[in-house]
Amino acid sequence: MTSLADWLAAQPIDQKLAAVVASMAAASAEIAAVLREAPIAGQTGLAGQTNVQGEAQKALDVISNDIVLGHLKANAEVSILVSEELDEAVHLNPGGAFLVATDPLDGSSNLDVNVTVGTIFSVLDAGKGLLQPGTAQLAAGYAAYGPATSLVLTFGTAVVVFTLDGSGTFVLTQDDVTVPAASGEYAINTARERFWDAATRQYVAENVAGETGPAGKRYNMRWVGSMVADIHRILQRGGIFLYPLDSETAGKGGRLRLLYEANPMAMIVEAAGGRSTTGRQRILDLVPDAIHQRVPVILGSADEVARVDTWYARE
Repeated sequence: MTSLADWLAAQPIDQKLAAVVASMAAASAEIAAVLREAPIAGQTGLAGQTNVQGEAQKALDVISNDIVLGHLKANAEVSILVSEELDEAVHLNPGGAFLVATDPLDGSSNLDVNVTVGTIFSVLDAGKGLLQPGTAQLAAGYAAYGPATSLVLTFGTAVVVFTLDGSGTFVLTQDDVTVPAASGEYAINTARERFWDAATRQYVAENVAGETGPAGKRYNMRWVGSMVADIHRILQRGGIFLYPLDSETAGKGGRLRLLYEANPMAMIVEAAGGRSTTGRQRILDLVPDAIHQRVPVILGSADEVARVDTWYARE
């Protein structure tokens, strides 16, 4: 079996960049260990704090952020950390060349019911500033903490999956992952239908109509409420994830954060042959205006994203 360390050493990439990815992998392995024991330690509840998003923090949000911060601070190659849990960017090592943007524990509202959660991250050139488009990402990845702990990585041209073994080592389990171009699954929170725009409403209506409607095939709706879990399923078997701009989120620009949720996930999905969009433009082309900027997110199988784009083009 090929370990993450051996795989990174064999890649034609800057090994300083590889070291940053290795630090995020080490942080993810530590978070996975904490999550295994969290119910016993009583750590699944609220921490009694809110983050910059105004969201109540779970104890494990804070713990996970501290773990990531510790690993990156110990890596001289990391200059700046942008985290969902921190109001401002944190300057770590003055000589570091890289910026890491991360959601340390995505989907933490699901912790009480033992649903898959994850860590999402993006790596950029710190010398180019905080507000860079997704096309500038040097690497992106996420860890999915489910029945197994999976680490999904891309440097932009391919997507690979590693699995954490019993010794705490990530080993390669999938090479060159490809998202199927077509799929019969879609992931959206249908409880928000009353807020949807016309394009989203029409796309979903076609799917609900199944083989009797214009799409001509049956669809299944899937929604976990943990972005990592939903995207990991799509990466493995196809589908589309939608958190569109709607009447309730329009004032904030959307629901999900561009730098450390939308961009890394879009980079991964596109590297696997899928597509991403806000409904108006490709996610990776957006130029951020703030580190916690929110955007609409639609990504997954290329054919499904194209159908959504068609509906937006009609507006």
